[in-house]
Amino acid sequence: MKYSKLFIAGAVALALGGCITLPTGPAGPQGATGATGATGYAGASGDTGATGRTGASGGTGATGDTGATGFTGATGATGYTGATGSAGATGDTGATGHTGKTGYTGATGHTGAKGATSGTVVVVPAQ
Repeated sequence: MKYSKLFIAGAVALALGGCITLPTGPAGPQGATGATGATGYAGASGDTGATGRTGASGGTGATGDTGATGFTGATGATGYTGATGSAGATGDTGATGHTGKTGYTGATGHTGAKGATSGTVVVVPAQ
């Protein structure tokens, strides 16, 4: 029974604790900062390897000889041109004959009278 009373008292305290609020007290002093650990040493850098040597360049091959040029054949002789014949004499032109007289032109006849035009003109408007 002893525990059951304590249990009931604890449950009542918890139930009432949610309804009752107390003011907050002043802030406590700040705690001391812990010491910083010592910094470790950096390891030494390794040596750089030596540079390899450059290989030798190959020699250039010799240039071949140029073949000889053949001779040009002889040109044949040019034949002579024959003499040009003389042109024959030009014949004389015959005399021109006389032109006959031109006859008279006859009189022109009169034009007949023009007839009258008759009829009705119808104008149809465009649609």
